[in-house]
Amino acid sequence: MKVSDLSIADIKLLEPDVFEDDRGFFLESYNLAKFNKAIKRDIVFVQDNHSKSKRGTLRGLHFQENPMAQAKLVRVISGVVFDVAVDIRQQSNTFGQWVGEILTAENKKQLWIPEGFAHGFLTLSDEAEFLYKTSNFYSAHHEKCIIWSDNDIGIPWHDYMDLKKINCSLKDSRGVSLNSIR
Repeated sequence: MKVSDLSIADIKLLEPDVFEDDRGFFLESYNLAKFNKAIKRDIVFVQDNHSKSKRGTLRGLHFQENPMAQAKLVRVISGVVFDVAVDIRQQSNTFGQWVGEILTAENKKQLWIPEGFAHGFLTLSDEAEFLYKTSNFYSAHHEKCIIWSDNDIGIPWHDYMDLKKINCSLKDSRGVSLNSIR
């Protein structure tokens, strides 16, 4: 597995070893020992989630507050998404900064997003299936959402899709500003 630091060093891009031949491919999508060595932490995932989204669906920017904060390991098994993580750690030098990666079924890349980050993605293909592991259970009481279009964050969603074509849930469209959680 190849592990790369991104512009916010706590977030890692993971590229599994893929063994391909004329029959198809095999990859080890998760191995506890290799994963913990790669991120230099001991993480146990407690929940797997699977979503399917149509082109233009934007989910996020979601996070859970302590004590239910979640770390995530995300990947796409069908389609293409622009995946984003925003640093919301109050004492961080990179508070409010974001990183984004194109995750596809073909490139098989995974993104490690530790606790303290809001997460979201925009579906770029006709459909996409998205899998993610979480280090804590879902808690509606602790779930929060930052508005995806927050100018203080400045994610260039428009580079990937006409903003008029973006479709998000009512809950996500009512997300709060980054400054309101500061």
